[in-house]
Amino acid sequence: MTAEATNTTGTEPRDSYAAARLRLLKGERSGPPRRAALAALTDRWLAGLLGRTPGGVALVAVGGYGRGELSPRSDLDLLLLHDGSLDGGELAALADRVWYPVWDQGLDLDHSVRTPDQARRTAADDLKVQLGLLDARHLAGDAGLTAVLRTELLGQWRADAPRRLPELRELGQERARRQGELQYLLEPDLKEARGGLRDATALRAVAASWLADAPREGLARARSTLLDVRDALHLTTGRATDRLALEDQDQVAAALGLLDADALLRTVYEAARTLTYAQDVTWREVGRVLRARSARRGLRALAGARGARRGAPERTPLAEGVVEQDGEVVLARTARPDRDPCLVLRAAAAAAQAGLPLALATARTLAGQAAPLPVPWPPEARELLVTLLGAGRATVPVWEALEAEGLIAALLPDWERVRCRPQRNAVHTWTVDRHLVEAAVQASALTRRVHRPDLLLVGALLHDIGKGWPGDHSVAGATIARDMAARIGFDAADADVLATLVRHHLLLVETATRRDLDDPATVRAVADAVGTGGTLELLHALTEADALATGPAAWSVWRGTLVSDLAARTGALLAGEPPGGPGAAGDGRVLSAEAERLAVEARRTGGPVLTLSARAEGPVDGPGGPGAAPAAEAAGPVGVELLVALPGQPGALSAVAGVLALHRLTVRAADLRATDPAGLGPVLVLTWRVAAEYGALPRADRLRADLRRALDGSLDVAARLAERERAYRGRRRGAAAPPPRVAVAPGGSQRATVVEVRAQDASGLLHRIGRGLEEAGVTVRSAHVSTLGANAVDAFYVTGPDGGPLGEPEAAGLVRALQRSLGG
Repeated sequence: MTAEATNTTGTEPRDSYAAARLRLLKGERSGPPRRAALAALTDRWLAGLLGRTPGGVALVAVGGYGRGELSPRSDLDLLLLHDGSLDGGELAALADRVWYPVWDQGLDLDHSVRTPDQARRTAADDLKVQLGLLDARHLAGDAGLTAVLRTELLGQWRADAPRRLPELRELGQERARRQGELQYLLEPDLKEARGGLRDATALRAVAASWLADAPREGLARARSTLLDVRDALHLTTGRATDRLALEDQDQVAAALGLLDADALLRTVYEAARTLTYAQDVTWREVGRVLRARSARRGLRALAGARGARRGAPERTPLAEGVVEQDGEVVLARTARPDRDPCLVLRAAAAAAQAGLPLALATARTLAGQAAPLPVPWPPEARELLVTLLGAGRATVPVWEALEAEGLIAALLPDWERVRCRPQRNAVHTWTVDRHLVEAAVQASALTRRVHRPDLLLVGALLHDIGKGWPGDHSVAGATIARDMAARIGFDAADADVLATLVRHHLLLVETATRRDLDDPATVRAVADAVGTGGTLELLHALTEADALATGPAAWSVWRGTLVSDLAARTGALLAGEPPGGPGAAGDGRVLSAEAERLAVEARRTGGPVLTLSARAEGPVDGPGGPGAAPAAEAAGPVGVELLVALPGQPGALSAVAGVLALHRLTVRAADLRATDPAGLGPVLVLTWRVAAEYGALPRADRLRADLRRALDGSLDVAARLAERERAYRGRRRGAAAPPPRVAVAPGGSQRATVVEVRAQDASGLLHRIGRGLEEAGVTVRSAHVSTLGANAVDAFYVTGPDGGPLGEPEAAGLVRALQRSLGG
């Protein structure tokens, strides 16, 4: 502040205030020091205007002025407080001494004259008035009167908080519905949009209630950033506006010393994202506290005079090292983030799949202590990322929690370049990073349409990763996507597919809407770019997900029809090339020596035999002897191979799958084939890749015993699984999964009918599919089961009673029966 402004007193002529104010606004850069200096200058001027007063009168600043947050065009919120001892004429004269000079300066004024009792009653009736009075600050007159008012209002606010805070939250939600989310708008309202200055004030009010407090890290800086931008906006436009219009953004950026309008918007978005996340965490905590208070009142009422003893909060396991507590996902007491590199993704995937928030303390613990993932990532980490992306709408808040603590940038360093990056296109609803997450959300609903849901989800996440780099973002993005795919742990072939998806993610929609589809050259060019039918299938789904995630103007029935037509024509051209010719299921394949040995043993004993072995490490020997699974010493699910051989009999597939589900084993992949060792009779050999949901793997002898009981009917697997489903149904609050899809693969085999099932992975899913096939009376000659993140993609080669493929009516009936049994 200049010396002249510092020497200005309230007793000087009003022109001295105007001149000092002007010098201050021109002489200092936007920031907290200038706002504080402007508030102090205004304080002295207003105190001088009020002058000497009788006792029982005080001039009080409220609202933003009470907080000392005066922007160049801010209005002055003033309360003339009195104890009721003066008559109306005296009060009017005092008010006129202040109000008229303020109006003469051209300043907006929000004023009132009240006694403390009137102020309290008005606050009780009007939440907005109460919020303004929470920031009451004494300017002149009877300081004791102001102190009494502040004390009483704070006490009233804290007493009424259980009733008032839900009302305050509803005000914010209604404002967000009207104004949108500040962190995504091209022309945001810095004050009223969600994540703006109004919400920052609401967080202060919550803290004043003593019920909860917002996470403080970065909050003051975010608030200050938005105020700095508003200051520059006021000076640039000469208006008291909070809307950052497109035509003003370059000038505002220059006034703040930023490179350009994009840099300005990114700064605003980052501040808004901090405030939005703090708001979400705070309101969650408010809800938890209010629920706990209500529950305690209920317990006290039941317990009478003796009171109720509160037990420890319930903790429900979700995954290894991850539990649910009080409606949030937290770390288990035994979790060791420093020794478990996959824990970040496991906690995030578990939270998204359960539809629960990741607790703030958990996210911060993981940010500060989690061991870095090795590069390339292990398969578990890659599967967990796919599971997180495949959770649908529940992915978004979990992703935002990771991003708020810097965990996304730690996992995917290239993400930082697209973080909070604005899109200068009115068609786009979101920033680049949120658009990518939204594309994955949309893709999760399309996973039933593709043979590789994992590549679709990751491709959706990365398709615009090249934005922010020079040149065509698709070309730059393809290179980045290939590198990121290798980092995540995809092999070279999958990395090439992902790079192709990113390079050509606009190909179908641009070609379909801009080229003649009847021209053979059009379809040939698309086919040459895509290369394979599998990649085309993924690209078609990605095109739709990308458009749906862009905004309502980016997709329509017309566009969808054109793209589907182009995809169909391209697929036909690709299929017309010399086919590979799939052979009959199971033919020509040689069993491993271990599987051959088990098959002979199963035929000899007439019952099931099995082994558990760690991949690439040989048989697992635990405390229970050979074949028993060891306790899980390292954090994270333990992946092993399970070989099962049993004489061919009805119900084998569903029995084995059901027993694995009862023992909480997740099936990552499976293969079933029939063999006849040494001509002794048919034997089924099932090769499974399984992982424990949490805890230790079961003992092999217990698995075998339960499998025997399931096969002879003494263990009702279906009833046990149904009982568990009922017990856990009430805990599931995630987004509804897309319905399962059952279809016959045309031309899949000349000797069998190939039935494909795509569904949300769930405990007992394979058991239900097996039962459905058995009830239909078909024989499963071969099965190929894979779980890609949260999606099961299963293919079953089935034959009819004559040993050949099913007829068209029988195949259609089987599809309908399976669809019904899976709830589709």
